[in-house]
Amino acid sequence: MSEHRRKPPQPQEGGRAAARRGQSGSPSGRRAAPRGATGSPADSYGSSSHGSSPYGGSQGAGPHGMGDEGRVYGSRAEARRAAQRGGGRRRAPEPAGPGRGRGRSAPPAAKRMIDYPRAGKYGWRRWMPSWKLVTGLFIGLVGSLVAVAGIGYAMVSVPNVADTAEAQNNVYYWSDKTQMVATGGETNRQIVNLSEIPEAMQNAVISQENKTFYSDSGVDPKGIARAVLNMARGGQTQGGSTITQQYVKNARLDDQSQTITRKFKEIFISIKVGATVPKKEILAGYLNSAYYGRGAYGIQAAARAYFNKDAIRLNPGECAFLAATLKGATYYDPAGATSIDPAATEQANSKRALSQMQDTLEKMVEYGHLSATERAKYTKLPKVQNPRSNTRLSGQTGYLVDLAKAYIINNTDISASELQRGGYRIYTTFDKKKVNALKTAVEKVQKSNIKPKLRPDTDTHVQFGGASVDPRTGAIAAIYGGEDATKHFTDNADATGAQVGSTFKPFVLAAAMKWGVRNPDGLEDQPQDERTQVSPKSLFSGQNKLKIKDYRGDVWKNEKGEEWLQTNDGNQSYGTPPQYQIDLREAMRESVNSAFVQLGMDIGLDKVKESAIDAGLKSNSLAGTNYPSFSIGISDPSAIRMAGAYATFAASGKQNEPFSVKEVKDKDGTRYKHEAKTKQAFTSKVADNVTDVLKTVVEKGTGTNAQLPGRDVAGKTGTTDGNKSAWFVGYTPQLSTAISMFRMDDNAENKSRTFLKMYGTGGQKKIHGASFPAQIWHDYMAEALKGQPAIPFQAPEPIGEVVNAQPSPTPTPSVTQSQDQETSSSPSPTPSETQTSPSPSPSDSCGFFGCSNNGGQNGNGGTTDGGTSPTPTITDTSTTSSTRGNGNGGFFGGSTG
Repeated sequence: MSEHRRKPPQPQEGGRAAARRGQSGSPSGRRAAPRGATGSPADSYGSSSHGSSPYGGSQGAGPHGMGDEGRVYGSRAEARRAAQRGGGRRRAPEPAGPGRGRGRSAPPAAKRMIDYPRAGKYGWRRWMPSWKLVTGLFIGLVGSLVAVAGIGYAMVSVPNVADTAEAQNNVYYWSDKTQMVATGGETNRQIVNLSEIPEAMQNAVISQENKTFYSDSGVDPKGIARAVLNMARGGQTQGGSTITQQYVKNARLDDQSQTITRKFKEIFISIKVGATVPKKEILAGYLNSAYYGRGAYGIQAAARAYFNKDAIRLNPGECAFLAATLKGATYYDPAGATSIDPAATEQANSKRALSQMQDTLEKMVEYGHLSATERAKYTKLPKVQNPRSNTRLSGQTGYLVDLAKAYIINNTDISASELQRGGYRIYTTFDKKKVNALKTAVEKVQKSNIKPKLRPDTDTHVQFGGASVDPRTGAIAAIYGGEDATKHFTDNADATGAQVGSTFKPFVLAAAMKWGVRNPDGLEDQPQDERTQVSPKSLFSGQNKLKIKDYRGDVWKNEKGEEWLQTNDGNQSYGTPPQYQIDLREAMRESVNSAFVQLGMDIGLDKVKESAIDAGLKSNSLAGTNYPSFSIGISDPSAIRMAGAYATFAASGKQNEPFSVKEVKDKDGTRYKHEAKTKQAFTSKVADNVTDVLKTVVEKGTGTNAQLPGRDVAGKTGTTDGNKSAWFVGYTPQLSTAISMFRMDDNAENKSRTFLKMYGTGGQKKIHGASFPAQIWHDYMAEALKGQPAIPFQAPEPIGEVVNAQPSPTPTPSVTQSQDQETSSSPSPTPSETQTSPSPSPSDSCGFFGCSNNGGQNGNGGTTDGGTSPTPTITDTSTTSSTRGNGNGGFFGGSTG
């Protein structure tokens, strides 16, 4: 843009400026004249005798004009257009003579190293890089990458295998911080030479993991690119690794993080290892360092863990199976791993393992490592032994460690794989004295009374379980998981599927005193029902074969339209005819089924369930609330949960979640520390009244065998339908303990484990919670509380109203036999006589809803201390899994509800 365009119009008359504007020769000033104003004939684009000057003045001939033949332009724009028509851009001024003018010509532009945006180009061409620029940048990038790779390869060193392949121990401590056991990966690793590893195992891994193992450089560029790209985008971590890379990661890198930095380090080391270490050494190192599950590092430990044989004796099918476990043993071990992931069930894992095993065998045939004839022999999963059969942690220690491990995995940020690598100090809540006392109490009863050789039909497969919880904190002080962790694999302190029977009744009583019974009057016209809080003095019917009614007074019927008749054990009625009324304290003391079933219906079974959950039971361990028998214990919580729920009553309504680990430390300090989470599940008035009623059970009811002289004790017996399990759960202010007894064949070969009846077991006609379970509870608690002060329970405050009161005198029970007397009067598993309403004839059948006669009515068969009614699933064929008790209702596994 010329200076003329920026300056205001100048005077046309006089002065030096006018003289300069009038010059028609070669310009000697600072600015070049526009074309058409130089006086040259070539500048003329037609003639005109008049016009306007670029500045608005007259343009005419004369000494200061453009010449007679110069065209006069009316504006600067017109002048520019005329100039462009005459040859494009304005011509540069001719050099001025010496001494004339002050302007200089512009120097030529300096040439740029990178001509971008491109000079001399216009429009989109200005932004298009030249081929020279593109080629130069590509060569520079490739050269830089090569340089970086070369420097990285030169600088990286191959770590020593011994520095990282040696696994550490985890050290577990008792509650007093003395060492319980040291265990970890190191205890289950045995290095073997490649010559001791079958070729079938070598080929199985190569076929499935890295078919080009013997020919590649140690890395898979395509796989690496996929993994790095996915991690860079924040996606799920991926493998993309060759056997060499996996070997480097397992045995030569002390860093298992899934980061791009670690991945590049792994790549450089893998390339160097692939170039310097023989392939057979790499393969042996990988097979000896990989994790196969079950605490087994290396092929030799894995062969022992799954098949109890040396690695050299593995057949191709077993080799293909072990190659599958390398994908992730949590999801490929046929025994399942529900304590880590509820989805890792036996069935799901077996299906995945078989599919992966068959895929490996097919690839072995495809790549020429196995003949089709040999491959055809292995169409099913090989037979594997129980996962606990090879553990070194025998006795109760195995159960304790498993319980602590499951708690850590499910309640901290420490993963199963991290825990398996070891290096942690784990401080548990387990009291060594109490653990030994519980074990001794069980063994005393078992050795004195259970004689499998003498009574093979009744005394085989008898099992006990137990757990003890501190009511003040929720700390699990002791458990009894079974005879031996290396012989009996299911932890009987955790969920086993054994129903709890009448030990469930305190939750019904608590619900009655917390929410009250529903008032049937006017319910249909009111948005919320009215309730009356219940007193332990409230009266309910103790009649045998009682017709159970809903809260409106209608007789309850099942989906078939059949009436429910609730029986008591031995077909006995309690109370004075004709009403057979009995107060709730007496009903609890004698464990009267009919009274508590009707009470549950009056409260609402949804409230009964809520009461049990508030106390500390898990909702997934509770049976459905569709049947009145829910109130008398058809649910199957674990011993740990039952002890914890009763502890809520012992703590005057404060509920503490049971826990087994106080603190976890690693080399850098504390990784986890338990924080108490106490909630007020019930008011102290409700909880203390429940305790006061349960004291009556021990003082003069079915639980007299649990008395501890000089101490306050509260508790409840429980026996289930068909005499398939028996319980005693009781507590003092310092300790709450649950003891279970049942018969169940849990042989690892038997996939359908069935609860067996206990008629005649231990030489007794019938097993009750008041017999062996109460005796074990007594012996254990006497030893566990030795030296501790005798603390009384909190005195209860009056609560609720006396509902269902009648004008007649307070009834007294017509049957007052103790639990032991009741046992002797019930020689057979089926009631032999009827006290009140007509009983079923000998030909009547007992099924899903109880016993039905020709009139279509149901009787709910009970037990001595108020056992359960028939369950919604047929109890003769009820089964339980072998997932270490982490399934339905388990302490740590499964849904938290």
